[in-house]
Amino acid sequence: MMLVLIMAAVLWGIGAALGTPRRLRWGMIGVLWLAVVGLHLLLPQGHPLRLATGESAALWLMLGGAVAIGFVYRAGLGRLRARARAKEQADATGRNGDTGRKPLFSEAELDRYARHIVLREIGGPGQKALKEARVLVIGAGGLGSPVLLYLAAAGVGVIGVIDDDEVDNSNLQRQVIHRDEDIGLPKVQSAAAAMHAQNPHVTVRPYQRRLTPEIAQELFADYDLILDGTDNFATRYLSNRIAAELSIPLISGALSQWEGQLSVFDPARGAPCYQCIFPEAPAPGLAPSCSEAGVLGPLPGVVGAMMAGEAIKIITGAGQALRGEMLIYDALYGESRKIGLSPRETCPICGTKGERDDKPVAG
Repeated sequence: MMLVLIMAAVLWGIGAALGTPRRLRWGMIGVLWLAVVGLHLLLPQGHPLRLATGESAALWLMLGGAVAIGFVYRAGLGRLRARARAKEQADATGRNGDTGRKPLFSEAELDRYARHIVLREIGGPGQKALKEARVLVIGAGGLGSPVLLYLAAAGVGVIGVIDDDEVDNSNLQRQVIHRDEDIGLPKVQSAAAAMHAQNPHVTVRPYQRRLTPEIAQELFADYDLILDGTDNFATRYLSNRIAAELSIPLISGALSQWEGQLSVFDPARGAPCYQCIFPEAPAPGLAPSCSEAGVLGPLPGVVGAMMAGEAIKIITGAGQALRGEMLIYDALYGESRKIGLSPRETCPICGTKGERDDKPVAG
């Protein structure tokens, strides 16, 4: 058998030296393979030529079959690529000959998002969904910083960010979207500049104001997904109520010292809402803010990155989002756990209509 392989290598080398096309070189090796198989089929068992070329035709037949499968696979892949290129060209020129229509992604974008596109769970359709998505992020602070950067990096087409605060020196320990030179600037402007610097292919809508009941309904209606990274309960309850009314998924995250948590509140799809799990805000002093209790600098990055991951999964349909579950991460001991969450029938936001009418609405 080794003799035949050496002969094949010599034929290939001579062909390469003479500049023979690859197709012809493969043809020469194919002729050699046919000759060897023919010898095994025609010559009697124990013949010196059969002994010198592997004794049995079965091995050569299996080898030839494997090579044939490889060629068929390669040819099929080439046809699929040709069809994909033809489809892209058709989309670019328009089905009716409209040459003014631009492709959905530029070459720079395709190269930028290549690691997403090769993921089986995202692929081209998922990246297209990301580009066509509109996501609103409430808060440009600790949680908002990684969320905004990763959504921009992922190619989410339209990203809104609402916050009425300004960048302070004490923010820079954890709010990594802002820089020292941004101190004093509105956080939404600082964040928008960083997002555009990271990815100029996305549209950023900064809203320099506080989220209030007067504007929440109209603002939320313009988005497909809401991410709440705020640190006050009034805004959380308001965001939950409006998102539930509009049947928009709400990804909510929270932090405290060394621990963070996140969940997807989506009563329109069978999951509980925020107020199902937290019926009332805690009494003053029981849930101190980060400025009062402190917070580990990298913790918002960990939880915020998880929130961005949930957003990407919801937009693309990949995997299983944290609907009906809460993920809790303890950075002090390097532990994480998930707990199941269930809708509450008496919830004033997503419970039965009669119970909702009897109770005041939070916000």
